[in-house]
Amino acid sequence: MAEIPYYSNLANNGHVISPRFCASHQVDLVIDKKVFTFRNTRYIVTSNDGNLVFKVEKIPLSFHGTLVVLDAAGTPVITLRPKKLTYHSRWEVFSGESTDKKDLIFSVKRSSMFQFHTKLHVFLANNTSEEYCDFKLKGSFHETSCDIYAGNSSTPIAQMDKKLTAGSIFLGKDKFMVRVSPNVDYAMVVSLIIILEEIATQRRQNSSSHT
Repeated sequence: MAEIPYYSNLANNGHVISPRFCASHQVDLVIDKKVFTFRNTRYIVTSNDGNLVFKVEKIPLSFHGTLVVLDAAGTPVITLRPKKLTYHSRWEVFSGESTDKKDLIFSVKRSSMFQFHTKLHVFLANNTSEEYCDFKLKGSFHETSCDIYAGNSSTPIAQMDKKLTAGSIFLGKDKFMVRVSPNVDYAMVVSLIIILEEIATQRRQNSSSHT
């Protein structure tokens, strides 16, 4: 994956979740999706040198597949919650372990109901009109890659490529290679890629149940 351009418009105020997740340099991450595990861990996020960055856990008996993202110290950073019975596969992202509206950071939904390639629009909590999206994600066919953009910009601020392995083909044990521009909140980027994968997984499950 080629180096993505420095996105100067996000300098100094690029954080969405926390400034501690914004680096002045490009950040490369690896997201491993876990399957057949007896624990609640669904994803592991590491740096290129293998250091733990985030762990994503499914909350037992939670509302319709709610996930919590923990930092390397095990502290909850954000909670990802799908809204039940929404036509656009809407997700909400909250601070810490909260699911209270006052702690909403941003929401994510598909840009339209029917899509060949998944497109997600991101709305920050204070963007209540949702007339324009604050960020957008464009996925490729079967979500093997995606680009993330700020607003209507045509310059990607982050990119993901899914690494195809025997484990991913036969077991669904996927590995995502992620590249994040300087001054971009990589916790937000990770959350968007996880939401994309959760939406894609649900769609595949729905398709197989009708065949």
